[in-house]
Amino acid sequence: MLLTNRMNKPAIEKEKVFDTFRRWGYLQARIDPFGTIKPCAVPELELDSTDAQQGRKYYCGSVGVEFMHIPDGERRRWIQKRMEAEPSVPDRRTILERLVRAEVLEQVLHARYPGTKRFSLEGLESLIPLLDAILAAAIEHGAIEAVMGMSHRGRLNVMVHIVGKAPVDIFAGFEDVDPRSVLGGGDVKYHVGATGEYRTPTGQSLQVRLVSNPSHLEAVDLVALGRVRAKQTRVGTEGMKRVLPILIHGDAAFAGQGITAETLNLATLNGFSVGGSLHIIANNLLGFTAKPFELHSSRFASDVAKRLPIPIFHVNAEDPDAVVRVGAIALEYRYTFSSSVVVDLVGFRRHGHSEVDDPTITQPLLYKVIKDHPPLWKTYASKCDMVADTFIEKARTEYSTAKDEAASLEKKPRLVTLPEYWSRYKGGPHRRSYDEIETGVPAEELRKIAGVLSRAPNNFSVHPKVTRLLEQRARMGAGEIPIDFGMAELLAFGTLLGHGIPVRLSGQDSKRGTFSHRHAVLIDVENEEEYIPLQHVHPDQAWFDVYNSSLSEAAVMGFEYGFSRDYPDALVLWEAQFGDFANGAQIITDQFIAPGEDKWGLLSGLVLLLPHGYEGQGPEHSSARIERFLQLAAEDNMQVCQPSSAAQYFHLLRRQALRQWRKPLIIFTPKSMLRHPDAASPLKEFTGLHFLPVLPDLRVDRAKRILLCTGKIGHELRRERDKLEEKSTAILRLEQLYPFPKDELSILLDEYADAREIVWVQEEPANMGALSYILPRLHRLAGGRPVRSVKRSASAAPATGSAKAHELEQRTLLALAFARS
Repeated sequence: MLLTNRMNKPAIEKEKVFDTFRRWGYLQARIDPFGTIKPCAVPELELDSTDAQQGRKYYCGSVGVEFMHIPDGERRRWIQKRMEAEPSVPDRRTILERLVRAEVLEQVLHARYPGTKRFSLEGLESLIPLLDAILAAAIEHGAIEAVMGMSHRGRLNVMVHIVGKAPVDIFAGFEDVDPRSVLGGGDVKYHVGATGEYRTPTGQSLQVRLVSNPSHLEAVDLVALGRVRAKQTRVGTEGMKRVLPILIHGDAAFAGQGITAETLNLATLNGFSVGGSLHIIANNLLGFTAKPFELHSSRFASDVAKRLPIPIFHVNAEDPDAVVRVGAIALEYRYTFSSSVVVDLVGFRRHGHSEVDDPTITQPLLYKVIKDHPPLWKTYASKCDMVADTFIEKARTEYSTAKDEAASLEKKPRLVTLPEYWSRYKGGPHRRSYDEIETGVPAEELRKIAGVLSRAPNNFSVHPKVTRLLEQRARMGAGEIPIDFGMAELLAFGTLLGHGIPVRLSGQDSKRGTFSHRHAVLIDVENEEEYIPLQHVHPDQAWFDVYNSSLSEAAVMGFEYGFSRDYPDALVLWEAQFGDFANGAQIITDQFIAPGEDKWGLLSGLVLLLPHGYEGQGPEHSSARIERFLQLAAEDNMQVCQPSSAAQYFHLLRRQALRQWRKPLIIFTPKSMLRHPDAASPLKEFTGLHFLPVLPDLRVDRAKRILLCTGKIGHELRRERDKLEEKSTAILRLEQLYPFPKDELSILLDEYADAREIVWVQEEPANMGALSYILPRLHRLAGGRPVRSVKRSASAAPATGSAKAHELEQRTLLALAFARS
């Protein structure tokens, strides 16, 4: 208002006109090469004046920008200043060369491997100059590394021209390998990742990492961001400046996949922010065979991003000068305001969804136009009055040579080279020696850490209920009462931190814990200030972070998986509010966690904490779906465990952090047993040597029957045995389901030579739980003894919704377990 008061009337009128175009000009911008996106009728823009012509020039040309929804006036003024400035002339010779190289690479691939899927970049070749502009500017701002997540469209082209992968390696991917060299592993060429060095024409460089991805579009976004956050954490205070995230989306996926919104929502959340991401929509206005009006209800595929106060630049991919300009502005905005930016690069798709697809069947009119449309390099050369012959000849010679060289190479897969910080860690097959690492801790060290965990600072007002909890924890640490699960976990974290191993934990309600069992963060009831005892264990300790996450499973699990990929020396954990909810992230478990090593040779030590147990809370609060994780378990790709005591949980967490074998760890954690005396452990059990994959029954020497189980049901079976005064039934608790502890279990079974039968007991229905996994293995170890099972009847739902029905079922299970066959 003060500015308006100082302006004369013509200036005020000009400002009003410009403000109208700033607000609505993008609706009439010429961003679509073929006019599919029609100009929107906006009465406010129907002006006929010099000012209107100028406003139209700035905001209705090849660039349309949405920014007036941003509440921060400084940011709006920053954008309008750059939009209303005369653009500088870019290095058009370099742009032309890059367009030529992008086009020629696709042509050579198409000629050599006709009908083979490659997901061509043609129609969006200006993505390469766009990335050039972004990365060159990022280097000027001090970036040393860029992490890119993208799906398959144009991926091979980006590998060559941005990541710096040798063309011969791309062609070799089309030649395939000797099938005997992979035996079911590996992945298709347009899913694998790549690492290389990007170089500017002036010789400046930075590292580029293209993240491996599945066909599940947008799932890679969170993995990329988690990796960025880990790398930024490694760098320190300058991390967000040094490591740049770039996410390249398809238009249909950006609009249609819900995980996009979940990704955007993490932008400024504590623990998940990466200083702003550059989102590029490689927009060819088609989703396989679907047209835009079949893909999103709003005008633009990018409209989901308007939930955030960030700018959205729409730019015509057939105007490379405008594309390069937008790239530079977007990058500068990200660094100036630590904000995400969206660049909607609108072009077309010259071929079908894949090169084996005929698009003239579903879009015959569009592809008549595309058929006669010249390559972008040709129109750009004509516009700029340049000749591209030299560039074409050079590129064609280079790529043809690479093609011939690839055909003569030995057909073997290339091994992935992991970063230096992975040098201490191993993947591959499981070995017993990996389990023998000592995880016990001297009692005095435990007492010292317990003292820290059970105290709040002076003048810090703790809630009365939490005060009582801290008093109990002090007694646990002194060895006066057994240690429960919550305290065992904090002790595990504290001992690791004191020895230089960082810990990161996130999930819904993870600071307190869904069941109010953790209280890793104390809150002052007078002012809500926070105090985290685990950050004060030792003067030289490693960092400890715990975050309440957004209400998303897929986004946060994917983020933590990505973090674990680039911080193997930390214990990284994701916790489900209830284990049942982990199925909201099934894409992450199915496509990254389980097969990541097999497909891409990439390791992760991520821990999933999944509360599990049948306690009458209904079908959505009972089962973490043990059966699904066991179905995914093969080739020693992960660990699946269900510790039944606090000490076992303590040793399991420490084993995961201390040993060199780095595999995902799935832990089915308890709910009602978190504070139950049966699951608590005396202090001396924390000083023991290591985690036991099978817990023996120390109360029965000569058993006639053996009950084998996992988790909470083991405690209930023991209580039932005591009630029945049963003396001849041994109860063995299987704490590690995978890798299956065959040797340890076999030894225990052999100790009960007089046992006439072995019974597997589980709470889950017959079509769920570990039953189908366990029984074949148990038959092989039984030595001819009969093996039977006790379980709920097969069911479509995991559990009943009736608490009374649950109690009846549970009593029946226990009765059947002790019934003689």
